[in-house]
Amino acid sequence: MLAAPLLRLARAAAFATVCVALGALAHVFAGGTVSAETATWGLGLSLLAALPATRRERGLPVILPLLAAVQAGMHVIFAAVDATPPGEAVVQHLHCAVPDFGMTVLHGAAVTLTAVWLAKGEAGAWAILRLLGARVIRLLIAWPEPEPAAGHHPVPVFPDVLRLRSAMLRAAVSRRGPPAVVSSL
Repeated sequence: MLAAPLLRLARAAAFATVCVALGALAHVFAGGTVSAETATWGLGLSLLAALPATRRERGLPVILPLLAAVQAGMHVIFAAVDATPPGEAVVQHLHCAVPDFGMTVLHGAAVTLTAVWLAKGEAGAWAILRLLGARVIRLLIAWPEPEPAAGHHPVPVFPDVLRLRSAMLRAAVSRRGPPAVVSSL
């Protein structure tokens, strides 16, 4: 199922907001500062990076590397701007943006947890959209037909119940049943 442009923009905006918030909070937690202008630039760059990936549903294999790349970019932007004295070019201070081992491990842990969280949210959002789509179809099929004119006998039309049931089952998420360990015994 392909996403509509407004849904694509909303998903990219959510991704970019999470990226900038995670990067800015981690940077401030490590002792740096983040200006509103720098955060805005980071938000714009994250949005541009995420928009091409929002055409259809994405899982962890796509979200994790994209989030890692954007977080690396956020780190470089925030560290370089933070290390640049007023009046100097940011490019001259890019060498300050190389993270040490501890920071790399913390970024990796934060990126992994956030990517799992975003992937679960992505799957949930698409499941809701599929379920809503199936319900709208069911409502359209069950819509009452207008009364036929006197003397006119229309041929009854039966909806394709199996196709509707299949669409509804694809949208259902079932977590019922025993744990996998018990069921394999």
